[in-house]
Amino acid sequence: MSGKKSSTAREYLEALLIAGAFLGFSNTFLVKTFYIPSASMESTLLVGDHLFVNRFIYGWRSSGMRALPARDIRRGDVVVFRSPEEPTLDMVKRCIGLPGDVIELDSKDLYVNGQWVEDSSYTQHTDPNIYARRDTFGPMTVPEDHYFCLGDNRDNSKDSRYWGSVPKHLIKGRAFLTYWSYGGETSDGVWRGWGHRLKLFARTIVGFFTRTRWERTFSLIR
Repeated sequence: MSGKKSSTAREYLEALLIAGAFLGFSNTFLVKTFYIPSASMESTLLVGDHLFVNRFIYGWRSSGMRALPARDIRRGDVVVFRSPEEPTLDMVKRCIGLPGDVIELDSKDLYVNGQWVEDSSYTQHTDPNIYARRDTFGPMTVPEDHYFCLGDNRDNSKDSRYWGSVPKHLIKGRAFLTYWSYGGETSDGVWRGWGHRLKLFARTIVGFFTRTRWERTFSLIR
C-alpha cells in the first residue's frame, strides 16, 4: 500500500509540475495578464480593467532565436510594453506611428505622414487648453525598429510625446480582451507592504459582485 501511495503522490507532483511549466510558458510566450492602474487609456480602458495580452502575435525572442510573428505591429494596435524610462514598469498605449512615419500634432489634431487622422472613435480630450508638446508636437520621424505610442486619454497621458518612440524589443504584445473590470480601489503598482496588499485583497473580495463592471467582462479591445 505504501508503494501505491508513493506512486500516486509522485503522479500528482508530476502533474502539478507539468501544469506549472505550461502556465509559466503560456504566460511568458503566449498570453499574459495585465491590469490598468491609470486613466491614460480612458475611455477605451478603465482603471481596474484586467486584460489578456497576446504575446505570440508579434513573435518572441528566446535562446537567441527569433520566432516568426503572426503579423507585424499595426497602427491602432493597443500594445503592452516595458517603459523606455523605467524598464521594470509595464505600460499600455495605442500604436500611432510605425517606423518611418512622420508624426505631428497640431492643436490636438493628429497627422500621420501629412494626413489628418480621424481618431474621435477612441480618443478623448478633457482639457480645452492648448499646451506646447502635449497638443502641438513635431513633425517627428519614427526611427527604424521603433513605434510611436499615445494614450487614448490624450490630455492625461505620459507617452511618446514625452519619452520618445518605443523600441521594438520592449513591446511585449497586443492587448486583446478585458476578462474582468473592477470599479473599486486598484493597486497602482507601487509596493506599500503586505498590510496594504492584504487590505486591497480583502476589499476586492467584499466588493467583487457589487463593484465588478459586468458589462465589460470578456469585451474585445479595439
